[in-house]
Amino acid sequence: MRYKTTAGKMYYTIGEVSDLTGVKPHVLRYWETEFPSLRPKKNRAGNRSYRPRDIKAVLAIRDLLYKEKFTINGARKKLQENFGNPDTIIKQMQIPFSDPQARHVLITVKKELEELRAMMENGKSEDETEASGIA
Repeated sequence: MRYKTTAGKMYYTIGEVSDLTGVKPHVLRYWETEFPSLRPKKNRAGNRSYRPRDIKAVLAIRDLLYKEKFTINGARKKLQENFGNPDTIIKQMQIPFSDPQARHVLITVKKELEELRAMMENGKSEDETEASGIA
């Protein structure tokens, strides 16, 4: 999924961010309390002004919570690992192997390789015991 924000605008209202991201305004306000990297500025009237960087953070949080099924604590840690930079997480989520079929193939290959490794290790231990005379 490609992320895009409307170019040319420096600040967005909470309603505009809600429409762009598909996240309801009350959820956005809650996320502000849970994620230190999401801190939109407030104007004199106290209205939130989201910058494009904030919108990227919202998109990254949304994907971690809803698509990747992270808990809030897990998503917070994932963001902190990347120093609160949502661009890094967005890039990680666009890895070509993120689709379920490719992931299934990789998991199957991994299991087969682990079974092969176990067979080789068991074969080594049997050969070593035979060579040492213990049967």
